[in-house]
Amino acid sequence: MLAPPLSPRPSTGRPTPPPPLRPPAAATTRAVCGGPLSCKPRRSTAVVRAKSKGEASFTDRILDYIEGGPKLRRWYGAPDLLPKDGGSEDEENVFGVRIDVEEPRDAVLVTNGDSEIGQMVILALILKRARIKALVKDKRSTEEAFGTYVECMVGDVEDKSFTKKALSGVRSVICPADDGFFSDLIDLKGVQHIVLLSQLVVYRNSGGIQAILNSKLKKLAERDEEVVLASGIPSTIIRTASLQSTPGGERGFDFTEGVAAKGTISREDAATLCVEALDAIPQKTLIFEVANGDKKVEDWKEWFAAQMKRDEEV
Repeated sequence: MLAPPLSPRPSTGRPTPPPPLRPPAAATTRAVCGGPLSCKPRRSTAVVRAKSKGEASFTDRILDYIEGGPKLRRWYGAPDLLPKDGGSEDEENVFGVRIDVEEPRDAVLVTNGDSEIGQMVILALILKRARIKALVKDKRSTEEAFGTYVECMVGDVEDKSFTKKALSGVRSVICPADDGFFSDLIDLKGVQHIVLLSQLVVYRNSGGIQAILNSKLKKLAERDEEVVLASGIPSTIIRTASLQSTPGGERGFDFTEGVAAKGTISREDAATLCVEALDAIPQKTLIFEVANGDKKVEDWKEWFAAQMKRDEEV
């Protein structure tokens, strides 16, 4: 069938350029497929890059640490942390008015995150695949240590605007040290669980020069416990024995009342307790003492459930 004649274009005064040359369909197909016209187009292939034998995964490095390896594995080459949406931290609309965007409450906030026990808590949370926010003094070193696994927050805990930002999107708070994070001014609205690692018993039972050195820490520990108890938020207060820099997982536990005043416990074991307590949310407040001992706990979920049931019956 003959194609209908083309209607003439209006004259523009310039010669019309010839249409671009195109190769015949058969030639194009053969160039791609190397075969006849019935050949299917070649699919793009995905390139999979395997890790070299000497390149250990980050999880392996953490496990190496938990099992008594080097104290901390630095995350070399970690990108600079940016706000999640890639924009500025203070979101503003076109009129210059700040907009408070409510985040989903799925994060765990770790206070005193650059302390030794704070880092151990963070490592255990990374293994749990938790979303982590941490209050730190040195943001750069913490980012180098943990990379993008942790959202680092630097600021004054007595500043309401800072604590509001730090607690945004936070479901649970782990306070692994008596750092005075809790105060009468802090707004804990929306927080569903607080885990407080307290050495108040140790400070109260210290004597001599040690009692003088611990006087400030004692006041902070007392205030932390008072505010947590008065908050009305479900809380787990773990009153530990004296914390020691010894490998964790080698000994069991002792939960006898009064053991915190005379015993000791590995920092690593105490950090494990904090993280295991996260999912065991009590009706009101669960308080217990702990030191290293002979009791091996195979199922922490079952152990915490038994403690909460016992407290409800009392």
